[in-house]
Amino acid sequence: MIPRKPSSLRGPWNTTAALLILVLLLFPVYWMLNTALQPDTSTAATDWFPASPSLSNFDAALSSQGKSLLTSLTVALGSVVVCLALAAPAAYGLAQFGLKGGQTIVFTTLITQMVPGIVIANALYSAYAELGLVNSYLGLILADASLGLPFSIVLLRAFMVAVPGEVIEAALVDGANRFTAFIRIVLPMSRNALITAGLFTFLFAWSDFMFALTLNTTDDVKPVTLGIYQFVGAHVSDWGAVMATAVLSAVPAAILLVVAQKYIAAGIAGGSVK
Repeated sequence: MIPRKPSSLRGPWNTTAALLILVLLLFPVYWMLNTALQPDTSTAATDWFPASPSLSNFDAALSSQGKSLLTSLTVALGSVVVCLALAAPAAYGLAQFGLKGGQTIVFTTLITQMVPGIVIANALYSAYAELGLVNSYLGLILADASLGLPFSIVLLRAFMVAVPGEVIEAALVDGANRFTAFIRIVLPMSRNALITAGLFTFLFAWSDFMFALTLNTTDDVKPVTLGIYQFVGAHVSDWGAVMATAVLSAVPAAILLVVAQKYIAAGIAGGSVK
C-alpha cells in the first residue's frame, strides 16, 4: 500500500484556524483595552478603534481602586508565602518518608478541590468570627492560601519523588539533619516546581472573589476583585473606568506569566513525567 502524502494545504489551513481561534480568545482583552482608552464612552457607543486615546480612565481607576490593587498584591504575595511554607514540607514528607496511606492522602487532597467555594467560605466565616479574623489581611491570606494548597502539594510531591535518595543520604552522612537536607538539597532541586506552585497560588489569590466577598464586611481589606464589583454597582455608566481597572488588575498576572513561562513549563513537565 502506497502511503498517502500529506496535503500541502494542511499547513496553511492549520495556521489560519489557529489564528482565528487566537483572535476569538484575545478579542475580549482587546475590547477591554479599547474601551479603557476611550474617554466618556458607554457599552452602546464604543468605537472599534480608539481614535483619540486617553489615559483619563486609568487616572480614575487608580484614584478609586489603587488601594484595592495594593491590597490584592499584599494578599496574593502573602498567600504564596503561606502556601509554599506548608506545601513544601508536606510534599517532601509524602515523597520521601514512605508514609503509610500516602497515596490516599494525595487522593484526598485532590478531592478537597472539588468542594464548592461557597461552602468553605461560609464555614470559614463562622470560624473567623470567633477568632477575630474577619476584615483582616491575615484572615484573607490564610483563606486564599488554601486555594492553592492542594494543587501545590500534589505538584511538589510529584517532583520531589524523583529527587535521588542517595543525594539526601550523602547530605545526612556529611552531618546534615533532615531539615537541613530539605532546605539545602531538596528545595533548590525543586526550584521549577516551587515557582510553578507559587505562580498558580498567586493567580488563585489574585482572582479570588468568593472569600473577599464573604470574609469582609467593611472596606478595610478590599481586594481589586471586590473593588471592581462595587465599582460597577456604583458607576455602572462609567464603563471606561471599569475597563481601565480590569486592565490594571490583569497586568501583574500577565507579567508573572511571561517572566515565569519557562519555569512553569519545566515544573509541570517535570512533575508529570517523574
